[in-house]
Amino acid sequence: MRLYQNPLSSNARRVLLLARHLDLKLDEVFVDLGNEAERARLREVSICGKVPVLDDGGFVLWESCAIMQYLADLHGAEDLYPKALQARADVNRWMFFAAQHFSPAVGILTWEYLWKKFVTGQGPDPVEIAKGEAFVHEHASVLDKHLAQHQWLSGDALTLADYAVVAPMMYIERAKVPVTQYPHLMAWFERMRQLPAWQQTETPWPF
Repeated sequence: MRLYQNPLSSNARRVLLLARHLDLKLDEVFVDLGNEAERARLREVSICGKVPVLDDGGFVLWESCAIMQYLADLHGAEDLYPKALQARADVNRWMFFAAQHFSPAVGILTWEYLWKKFVTGQGPDPVEIAKGEAFVHEHASVLDKHLAQHQWLSGDALTLADYAVVAPMMYIERAKVPVTQYPHLMAWFERMRQLPAWQQTETPWPF
């Protein structure tokens, strides 16, 4: 089973977090996202041309949350991805929240503060930063209210939901993501940072 990944991608890190948690032995292929030749080879594997991509004997799967769900089911990780209908729906709800709301909001700031200059040579756009900050506050407040009453996002223990939502928080300092005023969110983030999977997937910023 082969995983095309780059740990600087928060989407790829979602899958890496799960892989480390489950101690999966994957053939991990590092993709240099700054190298056009490597990106071209990735597009030969996956029509989306982005990491992560899982190739399981010719079954090619992209989208990080879909890969997480597939791996959890494949390896019987019912503690992380329960089979009971309502419990699974709750985990899915937070994974969709991560993909549709929280990650895109954080992504505006990571693009403006981190990736934009590397890719385009241009500096941050104050209008885009203001938009990103507004979206982050909107969705971080939802997380903070929920986590005021819960240790974990879904149920009483760690699940795929936590790994899906936490991944983009890898850049909260470098991308100046305004979440430090949300105490319950930050307490949960600290719990996530103490997990072996998080510590094993930390990668120094190279630029």
